[in-house]
Amino acid sequence: MKKIILLILKLIAAIIMLQTLFFKFTGAQESIDLFTKIAGDNEAYMRIGTGIFELIASILLFTPNRTWLGALLTIGLMAGAIMSHLTILGIEHNGDGGTLFISATVTFISGIILLIFYRKNIPIVGDKL
Repeated sequence: MKKIILLILKLIAAIIMLQTLFFKFTGAQESIDLFTKIAGDNEAYMRIGTGIFELIASILLFTPNRTWLGALLTIGLMAGAIMSHLTILGIEHNGDGGTLFISATVTFISGIILLIFYRKNIPIVGDKL
């Protein structure tokens, strides 16, 4: 049962992060608008960079002995997204009813739970946690 729950958490986090990559990598206008509000003239670098890190995090979530790293990266990325919503974008962005904020929060929580379960795999400190 534990393995199924962990797999579901990985899938939730990865699917949410991966579904946004098309918009980030193709330069969809809504993605450009969102990252312009956050990063101004550096929008393209932040949009593409965030997409690359989300892709890496999604792959690491399913990489044996590296799930902890994918979870940690997921937590960091989603913490940035949540903070951007709370400080710059607002919880509701472009009339989405808070969907992006809720997705980031669900992904963040999934990352925390995964990190807790895979903490023993963290080199050097894992055996002490």
